Amino acid sequence: MTLIKSISGIRGTIGGKTGDNLTPVDAVKFASAYGTWLKQHSGKEKLTVVIGRDARISGPMIHNLVQNTLVGLGINIIDLGLSTTPTVEVAVPLEKADGGIILTASHNPKQWNALKLLNEKGEFLSGADGAKILEIAEAEAFDFSDVDNLGEVTVNDAYMDIHIDEVLNLPLVDAEAVKKAGFKVVVDGVNSSGGIIIPRLLEQMGVEVVELYCEPNGHFPHNPEPLKEHLTDICELVVKEKADFGIVVDPDVDRLAFISEDGEMFGEEYTLVACADYVLSKTPGNTVSNMSSSRALRDITEKHNGSYEASAVGEVNVVTLMKQNNAIIGGEGNGGIIYPELHYGRDSLVGVALFLTYLAENNIKSVAALRASYPQYYMSKNKIELTPQIDVDAILKGMEAKYANEEVSTVDGVKIDFAEEWVHLRKSNTEPIIRIYTEAQTQQKADALAERIIKEIKEVAGI
Repeated sequence: MTLIKSISGIRGTIGGKTGDNLTPVDAVKFASAYGTWLKQHSGKEKLTVVIGRDARISGPMIHNLVQNTLVGLGINIIDLGLSTTPTVEVAVPLEKADGGIILTASHNPKQWNALKLLNEKGEFLSGADGAKILEIAEAEAFDFSDVDNLGEVTVNDAYMDIHIDEVLNLPLVDAEAVKKAGFKVVVDGVNSSGGIIIPRLLEQMGVEVVELYCEPNGHFPHNPEPLKEHLTDICELVVKEKADFGIVVDPDVDRLAFISEDGEMFGEEYTLVACADYVLSKTPGNTVSNMSSSRALRDITEKHNGSYEASAVGEVNVVTLMKQNNAIIGGEGNGGIIYPELHYGRDSLVGVALFLTYLAENNIKSVAALRASYPQYYMSKNKIELTPQIDVDAILKGMEAKYANEEVSTVDGVKIDFAEEWVHLRKSNTEPIIRIYTEAQTQQKADALAERIIKEIKEVAGI
């Protein structure tokens, strides 16, 4: 069991000892730190924070603790109840709120929960702001309000529908074209809030929906990370139902994966590629993803005469670079679509609506054939566990020097771009681990590159 404190929030397992897990005491402590920082940061007399949660079993408990802590600081709350990460991100600016908190551990199993923290734009906090909150939490420098100045709670359970309306109003989303196409889609909502909002969006677009694990009871029927090995049931059901494709989201609905009509994975990396292909065909421009994402996005961007840039890993880093480069779409290779036309956050609803419109407008009958039409890349993801005595930074510098004649980036670890493949080496912030991501034009080449690099790392480390 563990408690992870980072600039983006606090994440941990429920129960156990204070400071080692996400206990009620820890939830109150970090909610207090966020509220205290918000008061210092804004300088306003009265603040408002939007709060929503996914369907985790621990959600109501953590929700009540966090909400009432902020009330105790004199902060007003707009309580969305059961919601999604992108829904809260959309709600913050619409409500002219000063911040937001999403209570979700994203793709982690059911024993986990977390506080994801947003600024007044509905975007994740900067590294500097997150670090300040951790300092406040460590010092426990809290000053709560007296009885006459407590915050008030306003419940607004309409925001899933408002979010859907915002998506349907996007210029590149055409619900009428989708309705005429007559799609049939299977949805795996992993028994969280995606099981409510994705079918509701699809029905408003005239799509026939087959629901799988769409009861938001928090009992995840499989590992909630949308990877191939966890998605056997929907892959089989898509074929059995003769559906056009399948949709899988994680518990907080910011990651999106598609299943082709043949029951095979479309590929999380290619969710962003397909959506970008459609968006760039209508509105040419630039794109951004992180350094561990597929080169296929670069290829598609250049096909549409745009410019592609890669950021350090992490949504806040992707968003920062998107703003700098005026990117019109971006995201992460884990199925996260960021479409600034609506907001700067990963949003599965935006991805689903753009993808469906793309299929409908281009009369695409086979999702598998669409996938086959894109540049073919294959990834290998590995890690090396080292002893605490080994200097991981020195190893990365050694690898950087070894490949000095190649295209090397040290923005985030060491990324080495070869002519037809790449490798990205990153160290863990919490363990003596080096993560190794490789991509090549066949799985065998990606695996072989990873094996070669692992061997070279061990040679540099002297192990």
